[in-house]
This record gives sequence, C-alpha cells and structure tokens, in this order.
Amino acid sequence: MSRFPETIQNLIEEFNKLPGIGPKTSERFIFYLLKQPTEELDKLAERIKHLKEKITTCPICYNLTDTTPCAICSDSRRDQKTICVVSESPDVIAIEKTSKYQGVYHVLGGVINQIEGIGPEQLKIKELVNRIKKDRIKEIILATNPDLEGESTALYLARLLKPTKIRITRIGRGLPMGSNIEYADEVTLANALAGRGEIN
Repeated sequence: MSRFPETIQNLIEEFNKLPGIGPKTSERFIFYLLKQPTEELDKLAERIKHLKEKITTCPICYNLTDTTPCAICSDSRRDQKTICVVSESPDVIAIEKTSKYQGVYHVLGGVINQIEGIGPEQLKIKELVNRIKKDRIKEIILATNPDLEGESTALYLARLLKPTKIRITRIGRGLPMGSNIEYADEVTLANALAGRGEIN
C-alpha cells in the first residue's frame, strides 16, 4: 500500500519517468508544488501544454523551434555554406553559447547505435545529403560526441560524404573521449571547434 494519497503517488510515478529524476526528487517537486498558489500551477500546466503544441522541428536543420524555419536557418548573417552536424538539439545550444560558430546546423536526431537498433535510416542522414546537394555546401563539421557511438556516426558520415568532394572536418580533441557536448563548457567547445581537423 502506498505511503501517499493516490493523487500524489500517481504524480510521483510521472516525475520518475523524467531522466535523472528519482522518487526522492519527485517527492520534493510535489511538496514544492503543493505550496504554490493555484495560479502558478495553472501557469505551469499551460506552459507544459504549449510545449507540445508550439514546438516543432525546423524543416531545414531539424532543430527544435517555435518558428518555421528556425531563427538560425533564417538568419542571413550566418554562413549558410557551413553545416555543423550534431546529434541532438541541446548540442546546438551548447555550441551557440561559445559565440565562436557562425554557420548553420543539422540535427541528426540521435547517433548510430546497433545495440539499440538505431541505424542510419533512423537518422536525418538522407536529409543532410539532399541539403548538401541542394545548397552547395562548402564544409561539413562533424560535431557528434567523442564516445563510441558518436565516433562511429562521424566515421560513417565521413565515408558517405567523401564523394561530394566538400571539406569534411571533425571537432578537435578539446573534448575528452566519452564526454557529452551538451555538458561541455564554452571554452572547451570553442577550442574543439577551432581545432577541428579534416577527415580523410
């Protein structure tokens, strides 16, 4: 039998589904929320609802956005001929925080991971190839995480794109093996971008 009333227990179970959130953290969230005025809870519920209603993926780069196309793709000041390829949307935010990159992005929507059944066909790779042909791209920066899956994805893309004859680079080793771009500090990421090298 549950320690808490069913309503609280049900919400604990929902919070537990969030990454990195365990039962104790869920309980703290709920008791915090119970102390808030009803209008604050209504505002939170409304914003969660809007998250699903208003956020979509950019039809060009596949980053999360509330405008079509996204603010980066529609910015004429950006270098539209250089594409930084990342795994997920949080990687875009991390790189943008460096203020060192002025090109555009392409979000794959994950990495190749055979154990989890994720192959190239599940990622936005075909869309990247089409974009390269259509927009006459000059450089592709492969900025997947420096872990086994990220490296495998970068090597797959490098081999796939080699016939295009465009410049293909990999972010430098400012990022240690096994780290995540999303959690890297701005200086480390800026050094990784500056130290990128050609992939043969």
